[in-house]
Amino acid sequence: MREAIFERRTKETHINIDLNLDSGDESEIATGVGFFDHMLDLLAFRAGFALQLECDGDLYIDAHHTVEDTGICVGLALKTALGEKVGIARYGTASLPMDEALVNVALDISGRGYLVFNAEIPAENCGTFPTELAEEFFRAFAHNAGITLHINLVYGKNAHHILEAIFKAVGIALAQAVAITGTGIPSTKGVI
Repeated sequence: MREAIFERRTKETHINIDLNLDSGDESEIATGVGFFDHMLDLLAFRAGFALQLECDGDLYIDAHHTVEDTGICVGLALKTALGEKVGIARYGTASLPMDEALVNVALDISGRGYLVFNAEIPAENCGTFPTELAEEFFRAFAHNAGITLHINLVYGKNAHHILEAIFKAVGIALAQAVAITGTGIPSTKGVI
């Protein structure tokens, strides 16, 4: 079973995480930022992951540390759960509409963390979630997971729809990329 369980504690956040790539059970997410919890739940559902995550962060300052540190932990958990990456498809793509919004996502579980984020979010907040933190989450996630991740908003006007399309599309692309489709390391180098 591809799973990672760990705890990360800093002066800014305390995070417990259990990520299972194969169970598909329901996720339980509590970061203290409702909209962010909803987005993480959508990502995990579309990826087919079971994500148990609890974050106690310094929300009295703002949501930045909570969101960024959650990205670090989800990225590290994914990297750990994938192990040597034997047999994975490695690549994933998704083009996802959400009402008036359209998002394209492409990713490569390359061992090299890199983010391209081309999405202007037309509102400063969705609930208590500052929308600029979506990019911070995905940067921390991609870097710590060792994933090359490209997120491109084709068009859209509603911030909620845009962000929901992004998180769902990343989940769909992850489902493709982590799927077991072979028996070897998916690289001519022999290692990822």
